[in-house]
Amino acid sequence: MTDTTTRVHELNLFRRYFDLVAAGRKSIEVRVRYPHLEDLAAGHLIRFRIKGTEETCEVRVTRVAEYPDFEALLDGEGPANINPTSSREQQLTNIRTIYPPEKEALGALAIGIELVEP
Repeated sequence: MTDTTTRVHELNLFRRYFDLVAAGRKSIEVRVRYPHLEDLAAGHLIRFRIKGTEETCEVRVTRVAEYPDFEALLDGEGPANINPTSSREQQLTNIRTIYPPEKEALGALAIGIELVEP
């Protein structure tokens, strides 16, 4: 017997990024390569939640790519796919505000996402 249950990951997201995901304008989510994301794979679902609220949206993972750092990730994926409203330099600043150097040293994940309609 095979398990046909789709894996669902619950992740928090800041409002500004949540709105881009919910509008279908953000196709790459950036995360640090934390151990709890090691098994993240194409076909899995991510349920994003704005921390402290009940507001959620769901996306399907289309692919996961690993990069040594955020600069390589932005260059490899294209800044417009991560945040179409900010320049590359502003995105790098924003990402590094969220994740300090010791977190970035773990490696960066570019998670391809597509919105799942409710």
